[in-house]
Amino acid sequence: MRLGNFATGIVLARFALGPAAWGVYGLAQTVLLVLLSANELGVSLAIIRWEGDARRFAPTVLSLSVLSSTALYVALFAVAPAVAHALGSPDATAVLRVMCLCVVLDGISQVPAGFLTREFAQGRRMVIDAANFVISTGVTLLLAFAGRGAMSFAWGSVAGNVAALIGFCLAAPGTLRFGWNPDQARALLRFGLPLAGASMLALGVVNVDTLVVGATLGKVSLGFYVLAFNISGWPVRIISEAARRVSFAGFSRLADTPRALAQGFSRALGVLVTGTVPLCVLLAALAAPVVRLVYGSQWVPAAKALPWLMALGLIRIGCELAYDCLVAVGRRSSLIGVQALWLGALFPVLLFAARTHGIVGVSQGHVLVAGGMVVPVFVYALRRAGIGPGWIARACAWPFLGGAVMTVTIMALRDRLGESRPALVTIGSAALAVYVLCVLPSRHFLRGTAPTTTTPR
Repeated sequence: MRLGNFATGIVLARFALGPAAWGVYGLAQTVLLVLLSANELGVSLAIIRWEGDARRFAPTVLSLSVLSSTALYVALFAVAPAVAHALGSPDATAVLRVMCLCVVLDGISQVPAGFLTREFAQGRRMVIDAANFVISTGVTLLLAFAGRGAMSFAWGSVAGNVAALIGFCLAAPGTLRFGWNPDQARALLRFGLPLAGASMLALGVVNVDTLVVGATLGKVSLGFYVLAFNISGWPVRIISEAARRVSFAGFSRLADTPRALAQGFSRALGVLVTGTVPLCVLLAALAAPVVRLVYGSQWVPAAKALPWLMALGLIRIGCELAYDCLVAVGRRSSLIGVQALWLGALFPVLLFAARTHGIVGVSQGHVLVAGGMVVPVFVYALRRAGIGPGWIARACAWPFLGGAVMTVTIMALRDRLGESRPALVTIGSAALAVYVLCVLPSRHFLRGTAPTTTTPR
């Protein structure tokens, strides 16, 4: 499905939509993601995390989720013109109002989706995601080629979310029951509000760059940046998002056993980083020829920001896994502090970078803040939760070595072979082969069969 999204993006970029339309879509998608981060006040995670019979408090969760998501949409509908104007795209008002209907649909879906996650029912979840993908992609393509521009994304998203809601109701029957228990509501809000705050801050971190670029550089530059950011997100969406469907539930089961939690986190991080590093290195080292080959020459300016954004994508994967782990062990206040620090440092850096170095400066600012400040803070927070730096180093050592060797190989071969299509295939194949050889020593650790004689610190 991620490859299908990738192919759809290529078709739309090459044949239907230009940079300006991508910019409007990027703004609307950013606002939607920020709203989705807190649309159910974080209470739906109680379905996954709390012990006991979840059906006992599910009606109260559903009522809270629907009330809060509906209130958010009503507020967004009222302020959409002001938001669109402030972000430099007044014509995005209608797109915002349509696309953010997904907030209400998502709020209704949270309870049945939570039951599927709690039960590790990823087979049923895959069927629902497939229906969402097919319908949303079909509607988007039909409207885009009919000349509806960015609005095609909005109606496609709504159609896909309607299909997903129907699928959740069928896959988790009996879970859409409204109810209200004041004691449960207070307990749920105490549990959920810190998570909602941390989640909103986390989404702000990921999307503040879109707001800054749109407000300072305009729709066309934003279109190039959004495309580059979407490309950098391929590894995150393909690998990390799939893992996050089960990571929170998995860490929750290990939360009361510190050594098992540390081993589980280390191995999960190792698997994610091992699978992600080669994709990040290939896309960063071959940014310009890949963008030209896939999207066409008009999109080549996006390649300038891509190498830095690929580094950011790799950092995001590690931080998102750490986020899930810290939530599972109950360190919600630490998460709020980390995310607030990240967002507070990021905004002025990106604003200065956009005005001085354009979209390349924005991507560099992202990496500077994330790598230089946020990663050490996350490492410290994990250490306080019982996962020392030694566990993290064990997970990352071989993949990072392989990535370094890959980079040297690509640079050497690119100077000799050039950037033709056969050359790119040869370079990519050789680099991947070298990477596999470098990470082979870690195969037992990744499979969970390596004996542990000492405890990393």
